[in-house]
Amino acid sequence: MPAEPIDPAGVTWTRVDERYITVRLLTAAVGWAITLLIVLTPVVLDLLGVISVPTWLEVTVLAVLVVWMVADLLLIPRRVRAIGYHERDDDLLIRRGLLFQRVVAVPYGRLQYVDIESGPIMRHFQLCTVELKTASAGTDATIPGPHRDEGARLREELPARGQARLAGL
Repeated sequence: MPAEPIDPAGVTWTRVDERYITVRLLTAAVGWAITLLIVLTPVVLDLLGVISVPTWLEVTVLAVLVVWMVADLLLIPRRVRAIGYHERDDDLLIRRGLLFQRVVAVPYGRLQYVDIESGPIMRHFQLCTVELKTASAGTDATIPGPHRDEGARLREELPARGQARLAGL
């Protein structure tokens, strides 16, 4: 597979667990169900004669919403497979995004702590989210979807690398 233009040369990405696709599909389905219920409320009220909504407006809004929902759900596997990370000697690279790709380099020496989160759905699938906290508030350094054993390894190993880098200064 050819390297993407934004990827640094010689980097082999560690991908997140494939079960994260199922987690994202479940959470997206719940979100879309709630959105559809909210949008369908005026349609139901129109059918009951409580309010009057033009038919063309109902059809247009529902069609756009359904197309958006289907596209969103179909892209989830590709979005998850685009997430990756790579541990280098001095920093951790985190990659995400399809259309708008982003690669963040987090120097080990800047790490303050590594946090792991896991909600009920993520725990069910034995996954977690690894958050890297640095002094910069603008650093978006999260790795969603690794197996919890891998998350625990990163939580222990990355701060140790950071301490080693600071000791060398």
